[in-house]
Amino acid sequence: MNTSSLKNLSAEAAKPWWSFGMVWMVIAGPAVVVVAAFATLYLAITIPDPVLPTEPLNPRNAIENQHQLEAAMAPAMQARNHAATGVVPDLKK
Repeated sequence: MNTSSLKNLSAEAAKPWWSFGMVWMVIAGPAVVVVAAFATLYLAITIPDPVLPTEPLNPRNAIENQHQLEAAMAPAMQARNHAATGVVPDLKK
């Protein structure tokens, strides 16, 4: 090797670690994952899923059971109808 290439190698080795772009690329991956995890945690805490009824339906109250099922399935039915027809459901009902 000639002396000029040795000088370039020693000058590069003397640089601090934060001056290399590859270091920041390696650090950025896990940092983005940590930020996304905190964003997901925030959304999970502030917007909880609705609790569905867990009590068994009474077979003697068929009419009441039907109303409970319709109320529980309303969002799913609206989404299905919207996906099938492309019409936005009327929320005034």
